[in-house]
Amino acid sequence: MKLSDEQIHDILKIKDHILNEIEKYKQEIEMFEKNLGILNSVLKESSFTKASDLSTKQTKSSDLSTKQTKSDSTKIPLTRGSSGEIIANAYVTPTQVSIVLNDDIDLDENTPPLKSFFIDRIIADMKRKDSSDVQRGKIQPDSVINYVINKNGSHIREIIVKNYRQKDRVNEIINTAAWSFSRMIENTK
Repeated sequence: MKLSDEQIHDILKIKDHILNEIEKYKQEIEMFEKNLGILNSVLKESSFTKASDLSTKQTKSSDLSTKQTKSDSTKIPLTRGSSGEIIANAYVTPTQVSIVLNDDIDLDENTPPLKSFFIDRIIADMKRKDSSDVQRGKIQPDSVINYVINKNGSHIREIIVKNYRQKDRVNEIINTAAWSFSRMIENTK
């Protein structure tokens, strides 16, 4: 079959798009692996409550304030790419993860990829799974994952993710938040 010049041009565009997407996902995977390695080393070096033990602890209140969260939680630093610069700290309790940006980090919530990746892809996927569990009667409606973005003016100060319910979600939330913040910093330069 003989292809026209236009068809060949279209095929080459598709090929380039696919190669770009592959490279993008490779970078995401590398970032996840790096962040996971950092998290593992931090966990090994500190006297830390394992994420697997978090689900068994009971809290005094299901709706913790930020100050209570910080004092009754485990602190995990979120670092930026290869520089290792700490850009935020995650405070993990049995019911929520509070991600507090460093004071010197000014990010607008509309800067990509916070909404497109972290909120609309990661958190929304967890929310869909939880909603499905509600429909099947596995969890109560008030146990569905949700989030709040606290801002100072237009700048993000903190993201609180409540009802994460599963220990593997903590790592995913922290890793994807670190990756998203790193990309946001790059996008603002």
